[in-house]
Order: sequence, then C-alpha cells, then structure tokens
Amino acid sequence: MEQPAISDYGFLSDCRSGALVSRDGSIDWWCPDRFDGSAIFARVLGPQAGHFRLAPVGAGGPGHRVERSYHPDTLVLRTVHHTPDGSVAVTDALAAEIGARAHQLGMDSPAVLIRVVEGLSGRVRMALDYVPRPAHGLLTPYLHEQPDGSVLATAGAVVLVLGTNGPPLEAGRDRVYQEFEVSGGQVVGFDLAYGEAYGKPPVRLDPLTTLAETIQAWEAYRETHQYPGRYPELVRPSATVLTGLTYARSGAIAAAATTSLPEQLGGERNYDYRYSWLRDFSMTLRALWVAACPHEASRLFAWVTRSIGRIGDKPVPVVFGLEGERDLTEHDCPHLVGYAGTGPVRIGNDAWCQRQLDVPGEIMTSVWRLRDYLGNSFDGELREMVLGLTEQVASTWHLPDRGMWETRDEERHYLSSKVNCWVALDRAVKLADRLGDRADPRRWAAIRDEIRETVLRDGWNDRIGAFTGAFGSTELDASALFLPVVHFLPAGEPRMRATIAVIERDLSTEDGLIRRWNTDPAGFLLCSFWLVECLVMTGEQQRAEELFERMAGYANDVGLFSEQIDLTTGAQLGNTPQALSHIGLINAAWRLTDPSAF
Repeated sequence: MEQPAISDYGFLSDCRSGALVSRDGSIDWWCPDRFDGSAIFARVLGPQAGHFRLAPVGAGGPGHRVERSYHPDTLVLRTVHHTPDGSVAVTDALAAEIGARAHQLGMDSPAVLIRVVEGLSGRVRMALDYVPRPAHGLLTPYLHEQPDGSVLATAGAVVLVLGTNGPPLEAGRDRVYQEFEVSGGQVVGFDLAYGEAYGKPPVRLDPLTTLAETIQAWEAYRETHQYPGRYPELVRPSATVLTGLTYARSGAIAAAATTSLPEQLGGERNYDYRYSWLRDFSMTLRALWVAACPHEASRLFAWVTRSIGRIGDKPVPVVFGLEGERDLTEHDCPHLVGYAGTGPVRIGNDAWCQRQLDVPGEIMTSVWRLRDYLGNSFDGELREMVLGLTEQVASTWHLPDRGMWETRDEERHYLSSKVNCWVALDRAVKLADRLGDRADPRRWAAIRDEIRETVLRDGWNDRIGAFTGAFGSTELDASALFLPVVHFLPAGEPRMRATIAVIERDLSTEDGLIRRWNTDPAGFLLCSFWLVECLVMTGEQQRAEELFERMAGYANDVGLFSEQIDLTTGAQLGNTPQALSHIGLINAAWRLTDPSAF
C-alpha cells in the first residue's frame, strides 16, 4: 500500500487522546489512553503496526471520489465516498463522555472510537479491516468473538472491544476483516472501546447515540467561545484544533498528536512532539486568549506553575509530559521503519534535559499578560515561581544554551535566548510591586539593560546587515522575527527593518514560506506567520494580508497544518496537527485585526 501523504490525514480528539484517519478511511494512529501514551494503531510509522480501515470495496479505483469535512466547530469528521455503485458517508469521532458540556469536554473521556456508516444512494459494498497492534505495533493480540456480536482483543496491558449495531463480527486469527452492503438510508455503527488489563475495563457505547452526544458536546463547547476578529473562517477551526490538542485533565496542550513524522524525507529530524513545551507558552496563551477561551488559558497557566515546582539551580525544562512528568528520556523503536521509511522512530524527547534560557521569558510574558486576572498581590506559589525564574535568569543569562530550535550539537549564545532573558527581567521589573519584599527591581533593571546592550552589540552583524542567529555568527535565523513581537525592538527600527528585509530576501521562497536558517530543507509555517506580524507592524498591511492568505492555503482540505512545508512540492512535513502552526495563524489573524495587539 502506498503511504498516504501527511496532509491526507484528518484529526480526531476526545481531549484525552488523538487519532489520525486517512482519506481512504484508515485509522493509522491512535494512542487511546492519552496523547503521549502507547499506540494501538501506528501504521503511519510502519506498515505492520496496526490500523482500522472502513471504506468501500475497491476504494481508490476508477470512479471513486472522496469529499470530507468536519461538522462545524467540532473534530467529528465526515467522509463521503462516491463510487460507481452509489454514495456512502463514514463519520468518525473519539467519543465525548455522555452529557459533557462546555468545559467538561475531555475531563472523563471514555476512550471509545465511534465509526458510523450511512448509505446515501445506491448500494455500496463496504470493507472493514481491523488490525489492532498495541504497544506501537509490538504486540499481536488474541481475538475472541463475544455473544453480543463484538470481538474482544487482549494483549499486554491492553483490552479492546470492537462492537457494532449491525451483523455480528467474525474474528480471524489476528484481525477482523468483513464485507457488508449499505443501501441508501441504511445506517451501521461501530464502537471500539479501550480498557486496561488490570484496571478500568472497556466501556461499550451505542455508536449512534454517542456520535450525536459528541457532536453536541463540541458544539456546546464552541458556543462559549467567540472570536471577534478577521478571518473567523480560519481562526475558529484552528482554535478547535488547539482545543483538540488539549489534555483536558491537566490543561496542558500537546505540541502535536504524533511522533517522528519527518521534517525531511530521508532525514533524521524525527522527534516526539506529543508533550507540552514551555518555550511555546506565551504564544499559546496569546492564541487561547484571542480565539479559544480565557478559561483554557488560566488552566494552562495553572498546569505550568504546578509542573515547574519549586525552582532551584537547575534550568527549568523546556518540555513536560501532559501531567507534568519531567523525565522524558528518549529511545528509538527499531521495529518501526518510520513514515515513508524515514527513521528512526523516537519515543520521548531528550530536549527535556537541555539548557534553554528562553523558557523563563515565555512564562514571565504570560504572567504579565494575565496580571489583571492574577490579582494585585500574587499568592505564595506564584510569587515563588516568579522570583525563582527572575533570579535564575539574572544569574545564568550569560551562559550558552541550545536555543529555540533545540539543536543537538554544541551550545551557543543564541540571539533568541538572550532576548527572552531580557523579556523575563523586563516583565519582572514591571511586576515588582506584586512580589513582596524580596523583589529587587533596581538590580533586575540593571541586568536587563546589560542584556539589551549585549544583544544590540553582539547580535548584530554589519557584514550581513542583520541580526543573526547567534552571537558572532554569520548565519541568519528566522527567530529574529519575533523581536518586535516581544517588544524588544519596534519593527520599524532601522536594524530591525533591515533584518526583516534580509530574512525575506535570503530565507523566503517566492510565495513567502520562511525557512528557519539557510540550510533548512523546508518552510516553517510559524516563522511565516511571524513575518505576517512584522509586516503589519511596519505598516505593510496589504502585503501582510496577501502573505497570510497564501500561508493559510497550505492547510489540508479539512484545515489542518503540520509543522513544515516542502519547498518544491508544497507537501506537508513533520508532526501533525502542529499546534504552533495553528497558533501562528491565530496570532497573525489577530495582528491583522488589531495592529497594536499584544
């Protein structure tokens, strides 16, 4: 079977876990317990690693055409197959808990996949191919037919039950393959329930009732969130994706639903993005505040303060597990060949133990943004966190680190890291009256000003005519585009305007895709949306609008972005759906709405 393009996948979520479903009706990725858990379907990373396909017999042949869309303001996906014999719709969803409304969505998700087949016209022969492979494809379960027509699968720590309201299912040795016909007006539903071998058993749900409940739960959630700005037809779906990437129990947002989808076919930059990055924190908070919900922003902030704990001498990690786990030690999965044969497949992410000096600035920016909601006098834990972060920056800003892009070679003095150290101290000075007797704004201001002078002196390269990625370097880095966004320099300041122009000239493709650096093999969507913001702030509104609309055009047919875009083909690359890409779109749309925002 030819590997589907990354853009061929739709995204399902129950705000506990995420699944990918291809245009041809195959669930090729699902970690039912939680986003960063173990997959029972992982065919996206290896052909033998499990899938659940539900599509017309002969799909993909002559006369077969596919249309798909989300039910508005939901992550319930409806795929319509038009065949020579008729048309049929397959609606897929990860079930919401019965009765969940508004912010209850995802708090107690039952871990059930719902698939409903509806005959629209004619008579279509369907094929169901269910091949569970728990533990990222390491396990082949035993299958047992049950008296109620369902099939029980058991292997390792996993118990699965596949049920239906149609004819009884028949188990083969290691899969269920079954064909059935659907006529116009006929509806057949399937429910796949996950449980633990030594814990909670699977929860069987009626597929038709549960599908209706899940749609209502998403619609009720979105009704409580209004976006008043420009491009609502783009922003609202992106906000829904961010909600779908939220692990509701803690409020953390996964950077993506997948691991190891490559930034370059045949390359080695294949990382696990199913965790929550503090480096993305202020950007994420901006997007939630604008387009999703202040409640979500507040829960994300509470998760961060709890995850960090009391701050000591060691750097605050850039990334945590979704319930605040700190040790995310990385390992390879040699039994998986990787997407399109591009390995290695990695579980875990060793960025957790890197020194990244930009993290405190991200958090302090968010504290500043939420200051009116946090009160005039911070409580004990919040005060300790702010003081701890500030003093850590004051004592470590001069050290090298791994930088925003988490390089795995030598540490350097990265421009973006130094600027975020300036941000941390600048916000601390402004918050000093809320931090009690231990606040030292005069000393913090002096260090802040020293950092600024250092950045302006050592970060600028006269020969290049721009701020470069690291002190003393001649290499451009698109992360310089966020300097105006964090108010380090106005976008119209001569050196900043020159930097924007050089990045556009040397790191941009003809249609405006921005690479992170000269040798970056693909366009990075977030950086392109940063350029949109910079153009707005330099007064180039029309150019900004044109660039924004071109970048929005790289979404797939159901509005999803991955991380990067192939410079030659325009194909999506990297883990998907990628939170940062959707965050970039939301923040750029709001900048186009209100140029003085943030």
